[in-house]
Amino acid sequence: MYEQSSHPDPDVAPDIASGTAPATSAPPAATATAPTPSTRHATTTTAPPAPTAMTATAPAAAPAAAAVGRGRRGGLVLLAAGLLLAAFNLRVAIASVGPVLDGIEHGQPLSSTAAGILTTIPVLCFGGFAFATPALVRRWGMHRLLGVTMLLLAAGVLVRLQPSTAALFSGTVVAGASIAVANVLMPGLIKHDFAHRSGLMMGLYTTSLFVGAAAASGLTIPLENALGTGWRHTLALWALPAIAAFLLWLPQTGGRRAAQAADHRLVLDGSAPASPKAPGARTAGLRGGPGLRALAHDRTAWAVTVFMGTQSLGYYAMLSWVPSLLQDAGMSDGQAGWMLSFSTFPGIVASLLTPALGRRPGGRAPAVIATVALCAVAYAGLATAPVSLVYLWMVLLGLGQGAAISLALSLIVWCAPDAAHASALSTLAQGTGYLVAALGPFGLGAVHSLAGGWTVPMAALGAVLAVQLVAGLLASREDTARDGDPALPRRAAA
Repeated sequence: MYEQSSHPDPDVAPDIASGTAPATSAPPAATATAPTPSTRHATTTTAPPAPTAMTATAPAAAPAAAAVGRGRRGGLVLLAAGLLLAAFNLRVAIASVGPVLDGIEHGQPLSSTAAGILTTIPVLCFGGFAFATPALVRRWGMHRLLGVTMLLLAAGVLVRLQPSTAALFSGTVVAGASIAVANVLMPGLIKHDFAHRSGLMMGLYTTSLFVGAAAASGLTIPLENALGTGWRHTLALWALPAIAAFLLWLPQTGGRRAAQAADHRLVLDGSAPASPKAPGARTAGLRGGPGLRALAHDRTAWAVTVFMGTQSLGYYAMLSWVPSLLQDAGMSDGQAGWMLSFSTFPGIVASLLTPALGRRPGGRAPAVIATVALCAVAYAGLATAPVSLVYLWMVLLGLGQGAAISLALSLIVWCAPDAAHASALSTLAQGTGYLVAALGPFGLGAVHSLAGGWTVPMAALGAVLAVQLVAGLLASREDTARDGDPALPRRAAA
């Protein structure tokens, strides 16, 4: 009786509104067995409005729900497009420098050492500035901060228009720092906004990275020839995709107030709520966001970090030295450059397919083994017969490197139970990993100088692959990175 009186029937609302107290002492059975004429009359006159109201509102609800559904789908499409266009820009400003590096050396002019530093600065920025991301997220929120990085990236590219060495280097630092922050943001954003489609989005994300790098390396020289104004204006053109990404992302920076409020909790202070999860998804069930100090004691977090660092070291080492290796074997400069560009095409395929193959925890260890095996065979082939089967080695190298970077970034999402942990793990893995990767070009060049050939440098990269294999297998277990609490369970993240 108390429950019924606390939730009054809507049918008695008119009596309450008119100030007439309804009869509450008689139970429903009594009114049914002893109705008065007035009661019967009231029943026949008041009963029809209820179905009338229902029939008036029910048809309107379906179109409204359909409109909301369409709006949400459209918003997700716009969100995904903005993320992927931003991802396209995360290698463009760097990959466009290599093809015109000779022109920069002679036109600036720069020494070979200074040119080498110019190409190393971005990788160092990827590592160093990654650790600034948590503080920036606290200030701006993830969605708004990504828009800021696109603006700063465009500004850094345009600064290099100024005819001075200081502008060239400072613009490179600004561009590298912007990319570093966006690198860290991406896994957390995907985990936050696409928890139900993280495998698909990670595949598209890494594919966008490869497509952007391939476009910049392949189109910069043709654009320079078409413009006829020199390398400065050609490099400045690559600010346009960053500006386009900012404009496409602009609706996410001001119109997503609920997400922005959540963004400010997606920081490394232990206050982040869990993200929405797919039906049936298994997570570690953490109730708070992680901290970098806590993740520093987590084995899974370090396994992901070592895998990220070793695969990045191999990638940037080969990016810097494959043309020289092929030229030393008798290949022309143009052909050697083309072979490096050619390897990006199988890399694009591998980066797209690998997240789908490794989406289930049971498929991750085989994917890691296959990735390492592909790179190992490519290294061995380049060391022993670099020219005769060069297309085979480049296909294998592209497949291995494409799968490796895709796995490294996907493991950040897969090994994190929510967006807060993904952001923290992304900071640790990419910040530390890219600092390690910066040693690759310098280290491989030093080993080559000492050995006087390429067999020993390729063997050194093989040793790095062994570390990569162990780290990848550890990161592929059905675990999630915890925040250092051994009492918390370890289960696989979706």
